[in-house]
Amino acid sequence: MVNITKEKLEIDNELKKKIEFICSFCNTTPTIINGNIRKINKINLVYTK
Repeated sequence: MVNITKEKLEIDNELKKKIEFICSFCNTTPTIINGNIRKINKINLVYTK
């Protein structure tokens, strides 16, 4: 039987600050979207979105 587990990915606040700081030099605004990981158990495959 195939079991799929879904985990949320959240970006660390320090990483967000660094990205925003770098984008401020380019006069752009970043769009940061939290994603998720789907793992298929007992198989060596991972789907990241």
